[in-house]
Amino acid sequence: MRRTYRNVLREIAYDNHGYVTTADAADAGVPVVELPKLTARGGLDHVGYGLYRMTDIPPTDDDQFAEATLRAGDDAFLRGESVLALLGLGDVNPTKITVGTGRRVRRAMPTYINVIQTQAGTKVTRYRGIRAQQLSEALLECKGRVPASRLRDAAAQARAEGLLTTAEWNRVRKELAA
Repeated sequence: MRRTYRNVLREIAYDNHGYVTTADAADAGVPVVELPKLTARGGLDHVGYGLYRMTDIPPTDDDQFAEATLRAGDDAFLRGESVLALLGLGDVNPTKITVGTGRRVRRAMPTYINVIQTQAGTKVTRYRGIRAQQLSEALLECKGRVPASRLRDAAAQARAEGLLTTAEWNRVRKELAA
C-alpha cells in the first residue's frame, strides 16, 4: 500500500478516536499545510483549532470525551463526573464534560466543555485511550455532588471490573462511608 499523507493521518486517527492534531501530524512527518488541503478534499473535518477528525472513521460513544481533552491541549485530562460517565459508572450524565489542565487555555471551547485549571500532582492515567483523572480520585472528587449510595455502587462496580486496586478500593470505601 502506498504511504500517503492520508494513510499516515488515518493510522494516527485510529489510535485517537478518529482525531488528528496538527502536532501529531507534524510528528509523523505530515506537513501541517496538508491538513487544510485534505479537509477541502473531504478526507478530514476541521473540528477546532489544531484539531481534525477523519471522515471515514466511524464515531463511537467516547468521541466527545476524546475531543474535549484534545481541544484543551496535550496535558488535558477528564475529571470528576466526566471520568465516571466515560466508564459508565455511578449513573451520571453530566451536562458538561469537565477537563482539567495545568495551564491556562485561551482558545474558545464549545459550551459542553468546562475547562478547569488544576494544581500539579493530579494522578492521571488513560481509560479507553483517553487521558483521565485516576478513578479513585474522581470518585472522591464527586463526593457531595453525586449521591453517596451511587458513588459506593460505582466503586463496587469499578472494583469488580478491575478498575480499582485493593488499596484504592479500601481508601475509597472508607472515605465514602465517612
